[in-house]
Amino acid sequence: MSAPVPDSPAGLAPIVRRLILSDFRSYAGLDLSVGARLVALTGENGAGKTNILEALSLFTPGRGLRRAELAAMARQGGPGVFAASVLLEADGHETRLGTGTERAEAEGGLARRCRVDGAPVASPGVFAEHVRVVWLTPALDGLFTGSGGDRRRFLDRLVLAVDAEHGARVNALDRALRSRNRLLEDDRAAPAWIDAVEREVAETAVAVSAARRETVERLAALILAGRDDASPFPWAALALEGPLEAELGRMPAVDVEDLYRSWLREGRARDRAAGRTLVGPQAADLAVRHGPKDVPAAQASTGEQKALLIGLVLAHARLVAAMSGIAPLVLLDEVAAHLDPRRREALYDTLSRLGSQVWMTGADSALFGDLPADSALFEVTPGRVKAIRAA
Repeated sequence: MSAPVPDSPAGLAPIVRRLILSDFRSYAGLDLSVGARLVALTGENGAGKTNILEALSLFTPGRGLRRAELAAMARQGGPGVFAASVLLEADGHETRLGTGTERAEAEGGLARRCRVDGAPVASPGVFAEHVRVVWLTPALDGLFTGSGGDRRRFLDRLVLAVDAEHGARVNALDRALRSRNRLLEDDRAAPAWIDAVEREVAETAVAVSAARRETVERLAALILAGRDDASPFPWAALALEGPLEAELGRMPAVDVEDLYRSWLREGRARDRAAGRTLVGPQAADLAVRHGPKDVPAAQASTGEQKALLIGLVLAHARLVAAMSGIAPLVLLDEVAAHLDPRRREALYDTLSRLGSQVWMTGADSALFGDLPADSALFEVTPGRVKAIRAA
């Protein structure tokens, strides 16, 4: 299969040319050179394929694709700290990004450190100037039938890929909501204190909801513009559901803040009894429908849900490129295992045109038989990676 002409992404299309790991997960040391835009990692379950994707996912704000604690990423039997670095190439220019942990008793025992071209930077958010990352893992297979909380976390990851400040806003909202809950539980809390924390809740809640709403609207519009009812990956119809989110579609954000503060004030007794704030972005939901069939995604077959999810993630990658000017790295863990041959071939054709570097894993190397000839294929065994076909 020859590689088709790729779509033209806006701006940069960085590629990882080299990945170096030290004491990360199952790798005491790894120095992997890569020359292809499509990269497949094959090997038995537990060999360490997903560990490589997780390392790449650390070059973006957040806790990576497993959402693991820092200590859990260090190799068992190792020194308890780890390091990961990538050499990126974009438009002939090379940039080295590094992240990892070091001992820091003043920061709770372990601290994460980040570097760009050897110089320390404040946080992983700085990496967004050089690379964006999106991913799909088997843990997301139940997204449409799972809880609203799962879909909110998925949505926040979508937003974070285009807006590196979104994670800080979500964390600030969580802190403000916890503060409000504590005050409501305290019969001695002065009303002025509750008013003050509710003002903070309203400001951060509207900012979080507005960012989510904008991303959903942009993604929905991009999907509709390229909809194809005959595609093996059905298009998704998206909507962000919640009373606060609905009001943002009808009035300016500053007015929504005032309205939400009144809801919080009127709902104090109810929320005190519930032990949590019942109305707000923490209760919103991402509604997804199978576009061609016009049914809720949860009612589609398992295979249709998987195909719908793949289509959604690939559309998000295009949105990231359009909004940030950087074609993202795309990490697809065990993506082809449950696809029929027609969908598998269509997937590889779509990925070839995406304009991004794509890293895939699969236990069976035969799953990657339809990859273009200029793709790279690696065999992963515990602690080691060997090139089978290097572009």
